[in-house]
This record gives sequence, structure tokens and C-alpha cells, in this order.
Amino acid sequence: MSALMVNKSFDFNSLKEALDVTDGNLASHLKALEENDLIKVNKQFIGRKPNTSYSITDNGKISFRNHLKALEEIIKSQ
Repeated sequence: MSALMVNKSFDFNSLKEALDVTDGNLASHLKALEENDLIKVNKQFIGRKPNTSYSITDNGKISFRNHLKALEEIIKSQ
């Protein structure tokens, strides 16, 4: 989510490389984020090659900011 907060979008391979995860691991996490309306999926062809990119939704931005606030509160209470 943090990668999508600071970038307009990310394609699957770039996300996989940036996060150093397997295809299956990334795909399962992206599916869960999409099902919860936290990210948006855009499928297109670049030339003849399929390309899937991901961007954060407004709901995703709000949820991520709330998550960070909750983590900050935990740290402050320590």
C-alpha cells in the first residue's frame, strides 16, 4: 500500500520486484486489496503484451492513513 500511496500506479512485475515477493504471494495480497476496494486494477495491452497495473483508491488512501495513525498511537503509548 505504501508503494501505491506515493506512486500513481505500479505494474505487477515492478511491484513484485520492489517488494521482493513471489508471483503467488503478491497476487493473493492484491486480490484481497481489490476485493476490499483498497486498490483498482487496470488491465491493458502494451503492444501485444498484456500489462496489469494497480493504483490506490480513495478508500484505500483513507484506510492506509488510518492504519498509520493507529500504529503511531501504539508507538506513542509505549
